[in-house]
Amino acid sequence: MVLKRVMSRVSYPELAPLWIAVFIDILGFSILIPFLPFYSQKFGAPAWRIGLLLSTNAVFSFFSGPIWGALSDRKGRKPMLLISQLGTLAGFLMMAFSDSMGMLFASRIVDGIFGGNFPIAKAVIGDVVPPQERSVQMTNIGVAHVLSSLIGPGLGGLLSRWGIAAPGLFAAGLTAVTVLVTVLFLRETNPAITDPPEGPVPAPQAKRGSPARGRSTRQAIWENNTARYLLIQWGFHTLSFMVYVSSISLFANLKLGLDAPQVGTLLMISGLVRVFVRFVVFVPLRDRLGDRKTSLLGLGIFVVLYSLLGYVTNPVQFALVLCGFSFAASCSRGILTSFLSRSVQPWEQGQAMGLSASLDSFAQIVGPLVGGFVLDSQPLWVYGSVASAFALGAFLMALKRFEFYYEKGA
Repeated sequence: MVLKRVMSRVSYPELAPLWIAVFIDILGFSILIPFLPFYSQKFGAPAWRIGLLLSTNAVFSFFSGPIWGALSDRKGRKPMLLISQLGTLAGFLMMAFSDSMGMLFASRIVDGIFGGNFPIAKAVIGDVVPPQERSVQMTNIGVAHVLSSLIGPGLGGLLSRWGIAAPGLFAAGLTAVTVLVTVLFLRETNPAITDPPEGPVPAPQAKRGSPARGRSTRQAIWENNTARYLLIQWGFHTLSFMVYVSSISLFANLKLGLDAPQVGTLLMISGLVRVFVRFVVFVPLRDRLGDRKTSLLGLGIFVVLYSLLGYVTNPVQFALVLCGFSFAASCSRGILTSFLSRSVQPWEQGQAMGLSASLDSFAQIVGPLVGGFVLDSQPLWVYGSVASAFALGAFLMALKRFEFYYEKGA
């Protein structure tokens, strides 16, 4: 009854089960973050090995994301999402009962192999939401990330009194809830499954860069000029974002002498700002400027603030910059994802979102390495400049106007 009341009060109520599943999935992992040092102590692992533990998931997600997306295009969103969630559940259970570093690595590998939750979730949005409204709904995924990241670590700390296995078991329990929500409330949305076309599917016009159906979906997307352009742009953006996200705590310590609780408080404030922007500012701003100009505003703010990051001199300035990043992220990230979704055909949604997720995984591998290397070997101002250089690539690419397959222009 509660879920039905929630669904009746939100736009696209059929997506409510998806938001619940996405939020709980992210929350499950964020609960584990405070326990990473304890895993290091328990198994006598050096810090670099714990860092490698986190990267292992991204490495396997890099390869599996496009596969899960493509499978959801052919077999349906709901069954592939369920299999992915069950794999995540298995990974959390393995982590809870790990008695060695090898077992921990295996748990993260399993979770990475079954890492199809987010590309499939974005494909579901592409199925359900009309093109002009997708940017708003895609932005909700970022909000789910923020909310779960705010709640998860604190909840993990409360669970610590029951031992090191408690967070893994709790995360597994949460994932089991997502499985039930998906089974009971999420309907199949893939149009190829729910409304299969009669007869041959007409090929798109060649001038728009979308080859005929029947080729490899990945090849078709890569030969789609608009989709390829947007994937390259997303690569620049997500790499700059991960250079920033992965090393910002270390930067704050080196630059301003802030400790972990202080940085956590500032990040919490910036997270709340992002939620505020999404639910109060974003829609009126987007309605006034349109998707393209709103994304340009966000990407431009990223370029400027990354450049200024190395010159902050006190916590207040640092907090303002972090809040600026939250505003920029709300204005740009969801819109960029919606552009990619709008550039491909219905049967290519999963593959396109999988390729986007693969780029995210690549950035999660490379970003921490780049950020750590720069902070370790270069003047601190270089850290922000490197992120700004990648962000500039995404901004300049956003200046180009392009056509979507289903629309005359953007």
